[in-house]
This record gives sequence, C-alpha cells and structure tokens, in this order.
Amino acid sequence: MGNRFKGKTVVVTGASSGIGMAAARLFKAEGAEVVCLARRAVNDFECIPTDVTDEEAVFSAVEKIMRGHGRIDVLVNNAGMGISGAVEDTSLPDAKAIFDVNFFGALNVIKAAVPAMRQGGGGTIINVSSVAAELAIPFQSFYSATKAALSSLSYALRNEVAPFNIKVACVLPGDVKTDFTSARKKNAANSPAYGERIARAVAAMERDEENGMPPEKIAKCIVRLASRKNPPVAAAGGTKYKIFLFLKKILPWRLVNYIVGRLYG
Repeated sequence: MGNRFKGKTVVVTGASSGIGMAAARLFKAEGAEVVCLARRAVNDFECIPTDVTDEEAVFSAVEKIMRGHGRIDVLVNNAGMGISGAVEDTSLPDAKAIFDVNFFGALNVIKAAVPAMRQGGGGTIINVSSVAAELAIPFQSFYSATKAALSSLSYALRNEVAPFNIKVACVLPGDVKTDFTSARKKNAANSPAYGERIARAVAAMERDEENGMPPEKIAKCIVRLASRKNPPVAAAGGTKYKIFLFLKKILPWRLVNYIVGRLYG
C-alpha cells in the first residue's frame, strides 16, 4: 500500500482477531515493523504472548521489544472484553475482571511504553475506547464504564506526556462485526425483576454488532490517527456514530439518555 510507517515500530495489543488484527495488517502494509501482544499466537507477525492484566509480563514484553527494535513509535491499546447483565446481578469479581482487562490492562501497557517512547523522542498512543464511553448502554453498564474510564485516562494522559512529543488519541468505534460478540460473557444470574428486558437488550446489541461495520474500517481510522502530526483527542469510527455523538452535544442529556434507554432498555 504505502510506506507511511517504514522504519517505525508499532505495538498492537489484542491483535489475534478483530480490530487488532486488522490494524496490525494495515500498519504492516504501510511498512511498519509490527509487534503483537496477545494471549495466543498471531500468524505472520512477531508476537509476544502477553496477558495485559499481568503487569510483570507487560513490562517484560516491552523490554524485549526495546532489545529487538530499539524503539516504540506507535502503541495501539486494543485488548478488551465485554459482559452483559443488570448492574445489581453482576458479581464483584466479574466487574473487577472487565476493569482489569479494559482499563488496567491498557494502563499496564501505557506505563511500560511511555518511558520507551520518551527515550526514543516521542510516539503516538491510540486507545481503542467505544461510543459506549459517551453513550452508556443499559445492561452493558460495566463495559461502558471501563471505556469511559479509558477515555478519561487518555484525555488526561495526552496533556501529561505532550512535553515529551508523545501524542494520545482515542478511537470510539460503534458496532463492529468481530468475534467480540460471541466472546461476550453473559450474566447467568439475571433477576426475574427485569423480565425479558435483558434478553431483548442483549439481542439488540448482538444484532447491531453482527450487522456492524468491518473491523478494517476502524483499523483505517487508527492508522490515520497514528499518521497525523497532531491527532484529535478522540475520533468516532463510522459516520453514523459521529452523528450520534454530535446529537449528544446539542440535545439535552436527559433526552439522549432516554433515547438510549428506549433502544436497549
């Protein structure tokens, strides 16, 4: 395709499928040396088996990257998971588990990568958040909360590391057709108080995801953000979702939240 990233080292987490895999392929096509951090092997790529929730393993992986490549130019934090169900029926271990992957996992990689980027004179961090960070979805409350936390972390981090020529941006995908749908953990302890609402909400989510955009579309957004000298703080993935976020800005928040509740509640 091109050589926008020739000679650059790009690290992608959660690269074994979906958005992560699509991003890894596109960066490679643009000339980058791509290193994948994933729990299982990623064919045709240099891959360091890594559980992002294991801080020691993450720092060890980054040290190995620095020994082999001497630099990290782009980090894509994509590893993530989902759970569904009512807030009151979600166990504390399950709630902590999704934060461990979606938020603290990204934090582990950021903490390991920032010193390496600073040593190399700068770089770009792209955190894969979600439209759900801005439009919290009922019965997917903890996923929404983790992504909102990741977005907030990204916005603050952007200002903290700006003097080191390290840029930080979020991509906010909407519905994407990936294995994420089948991998979502469904809460088996749904209270009868909610009747069929949970099942309807989850079915609507999965239908939207199955008919969603291909992961390559979000990968293009990630590569575009990484190639910019001054990327925006956040960018929605997909025209429809840009419209949703624009409407959130101009409509009363109570009305927006009501509409989301009608769609998924």
